[in-house]
Amino acid sequence: MNSIILQVNGLSKQYKDVKALDNLDLQVEQGTVFGLLGPNGSGKTTTLGILLGVIKQKSGNYSWFGNNDATENRKKIGALLETPNFYPYLSAVRNLEIVAKIKNIDNPTSQIESVLKEVNLLERKNSKFRTFSLGMKQRLAIASTLLGDPEILVLDEPTNGLDPQGIAEIRELILKIAKNDKTIIIASHILDEIEKVCSHVAILKFGKLIKQGTIDEIIGDENYIIVASKDMIKMTQIIDSNENIDVFKASERELIIKVDKDMTAEDVNQFFFDKGLVLSQLKVYTQSLETQFLEIIK
Repeated sequence: MNSIILQVNGLSKQYKDVKALDNLDLQVEQGTVFGLLGPNGSGKTTTLGILLGVIKQKSGNYSWFGNNDATENRKKIGALLETPNFYPYLSAVRNLEIVAKIKNIDNPTSQIESVLKEVNLLERKNSKFRTFSLGMKQRLAIASTLLGDPEILVLDEPTNGLDPQGIAEIRELILKIAKNDKTIIIASHILDEIEKVCSHVAILKFGKLIKQGTIDEIIGDENYIIVASKDMIKMTQIIDSNENIDVFKASERELIIKVDKDMTAEDVNQFFFDKGLVLSQLKVYTQSLETQFLEIIK
């Protein structure tokens, strides 16, 4: 097991009559890509704001790297909380030089070249920021978080507002950065992207932690099959009489059934055929983070 790089205990935050966070507990292991998920108003951005010292919690505590040295820990964390905020008439290099100065990085030239190369913007290093596409602006913002070689990246909605190509670029960039032993924490509502890049996930609703675990644990490894027949009543009766088959979801035209893990679609087809029922539809139902998310927060 990897060491715990972030520990959150009983974190709460109130905005007048709105409870933004309600006794939140979290653990993030070193080297993971950790997704913080939830609908609007679930407390994702508030959580990140508290963890980065921008917002003060009402109660509870947290620690990075097992200590509470905020000044020292801040040097180990690169964060992107808002829309990229660069000077539009300055080049990528000049903007990053300003960021490096704010971060007190000595002799930043080689670092700037390195991070621009990592985000695939080296050839545009002398281009003005205003000439960049939204995806390029976001990649430059991620480059700025990499200055100082932090151990952790904290990204709030890194693909927000991007077109499919821009989303794909950020996805590939995050996966590439993660291979360099970085711990990455991402808050997002784009479930498909979280499923593609994250190893672990926590789901929030109204400021409460609903579920936390690996992607596989959240999605689950249950075996689901979609079935349909011209005689839906008889099919339902057959299912009700078998303790190894349960109805997961039902509609007038089809059922999604949960069967034993080692039961294949062919086995299901044979089972119903042996009971005198011919199926008109039979296919494997693949669980996704989105389907599980909707089940969890409803």
